[in-house]
Amino acid sequence: MKTIGEVAAELGVEAHVLRHWENVGALTVRRDRNGYRIYDDSALEQARTVLKLRRVGLSLPEVTSAMSPTKSAAQAVVRAKIAALEDEVVHRQQAITFLQHTVECRHRYLDDCPDCATFVREA
Repeated sequence: MKTIGEVAAELGVEAHVLRHWENVGALTVRRDRNGYRIYDDSALEQARTVLKLRRVGLSLPEVTSAMSPTKSAAQAVVRAKIAALEDEVVHRQQAITFLQHTVECRHRYLDDCPDCATFVREA
């Protein structure tokens, strides 16, 4: 059993973050008879999962859904996040391609370059 302070230190987050996760339903923590939160192995593992899901880009509502006891609901949220991340990768690669061209472009001003103009017109 660990206290909220011990778990916060172990995960590298502030205690108020763990309380917030609990308040929004992303984390379930037992209380002792004095009302103090006590983190058993299950709660610690759940907190680690919430943290990992947050670090890969899920919002707290998405985290809550991804941790749903209904596997199909959890999978739907994760699939949607995967699609969004893949779309982001495509956009970032396009940005890199454009920026690499601007660095190598022989034109003094980007407006003078037909290739840069093509990049600018793309959505």
